Amino acid sequence: MLLVCLNTEMSILFQLVGSCFWLSIFVAGSITVLSQDSGGGSKYGVGEGTVFINGSSAIGRTDPNFICATLDWWPPEKCDYGTCSWGLDSLLNLDLNNPIMLNAIKAFSPLKIRLGGTLQDNVIYDMGDPLQPCNSFVRNTSEMFGFTQGCLPMSRWDELNQFFRKANAAIIFGLNALNGRVPMPDGSWGGPWNSTNAASLIRYTVNKGYTIRGWELGNELSGRGVRVRIGADQYAADVISLKSIVQDIYRGFKVKPLILAPGGIFDANWFKELIDRTLPNSLDVITHHIYNLGPGSDNHLIDKILNPSYLDGEAVTFSNLQNILSTSPTSATAWVGEAGGAYNSGRNLVTNAFVFSFWYLDQLGMSSTYNTKTYCRQSLIGGNYGLLNTTTFKPNPDYYSALLWHRLMGRNVLLTTFSGTKNIRAYAHCAKNSQGITLLLINLDNSTTIQVQVTTESGVSGAKKYSHGAAPRTKFNRMHRVKKIIGIMREEYHLSAKDGDLQSQTMLLNGNILDVSLDGQIPSLQPVKINSSQPITVAPFSIVFAHIPNIDVPACM
Repeated sequence: MLLVCLNTEMSILFQLVGSCFWLSIFVAGSITVLSQDSGGGSKYGVGEGTVFINGSSAIGRTDPNFICATLDWWPPEKCDYGTCSWGLDSLLNLDLNNPIMLNAIKAFSPLKIRLGGTLQDNVIYDMGDPLQPCNSFVRNTSEMFGFTQGCLPMSRWDELNQFFRKANAAIIFGLNALNGRVPMPDGSWGGPWNSTNAASLIRYTVNKGYTIRGWELGNELSGRGVRVRIGADQYAADVISLKSIVQDIYRGFKVKPLILAPGGIFDANWFKELIDRTLPNSLDVITHHIYNLGPGSDNHLIDKILNPSYLDGEAVTFSNLQNILSTSPTSATAWVGEAGGAYNSGRNLVTNAFVFSFWYLDQLGMSSTYNTKTYCRQSLIGGNYGLLNTTTFKPNPDYYSALLWHRLMGRNVLLTTFSGTKNIRAYAHCAKNSQGITLLLINLDNSTTIQVQVTTESGVSGAKKYSHGAAPRTKFNRMHRVKKIIGIMREEYHLSAKDGDLQSQTMLLNGNILDVSLDGQIPSLQPVKINSSQPITVAPFSIVFAHIPNIDVPACM
């Protein structure tokens, strides 16, 4: 290998490997990769494309803290396809003294955490009632959810809340919505919700001074349900009941918790009826779950993740839900309350590996364009889709993707389109706590580097009103132009898999491995600074966040 460093703006790297000749040129941090094999055919290609950003007005607006993650109830005996992936990551047995987890949550300040999942509708809260003993979950395949009824001791609830306060987390708690109901002849569960136990928990929580951001009723009981279903009319009555309980217990509080429901797979007719029957303002947030990749046992998960057409399919759900909300007098907003992509705990080395950031970040981008306010990832830890490793607690790749989104992507969502290859996914927001915009680019192509130009409507770039990265050039003036506007820089964060292995659980940021320190500190996420005259280079199978401070658009003012 021969390395020649010309100056801080340019270096030339020649590398001879077998019969292939590689030439890489770095100009102010911008990378172009060309490859030619000895037979004259291209092995790796370079393509071009243009991102068009309409900044005249925002097409959506997220909550200030859009990123959310979940903690579940599954005990160690929860197994799928012969693999038991939950370990000691349940709300009931999670190690709350682990410094990595504490630091991982604190890095968001705050991180929304939704407490819930399938077993929440089979949990009682221990209020000292001798007629309701506080028993642990026991595996029993004849039971509705595969486990006997479980219990949340108040001592554990105290420990959890002390941890959440220390971690500066914003908590949404999923309540047991099956309490008091009975099976009906049509297969649904009927009768009104018995709210006594839930009301006792809420009252205990308030008396202890614990802050809860929202109370959510039920998990996946809507529409056709997953294992159990409840009619929308009865569910609406129960939401109204929960609203009344919360209003009463929180009387005198200036800010009251949100009321969320139903936390289920989207069903247009069912969701519309729930919204209509909870008017005008009993329901604050309507939550839906996303497992659009199918079961974790599917051997074609990666193929789906890398297929742009497949990714586009979920837009129908976001669009239909937003249409229901926008045509209703309701004040409710939409959240993704749980999203693990592949159900039954995901798939090891897929939903916890680098490749899943393609799906996850695309979901964050897509959902925000449809005015989704919050997106809760299944899970923070647990199963094969955790943001944190289930045993070491070290961040998986998606954790860093989420943290970068949280730090860079502002609330206002901009209409963004890409002209060029269909394998580039592009999303743009106003920058967070900064001037300009932040652009997210995802390259699903395995062999083509894309040079991306950025153009705006109603926007002016600092580069003499040229479209960003598209000032006129000749073969003679490139270095002159770089020096001329060297002070106008953007920040780029290039994410890639270690050794190019999409199933790696190690992520690289600008070529450097991301890992926690020996004392469990989350690494700083530092950008490379690129001259604004250069196009954005997106390598094959990589992700780029680009903060462009010198693009001003009305939507961001």
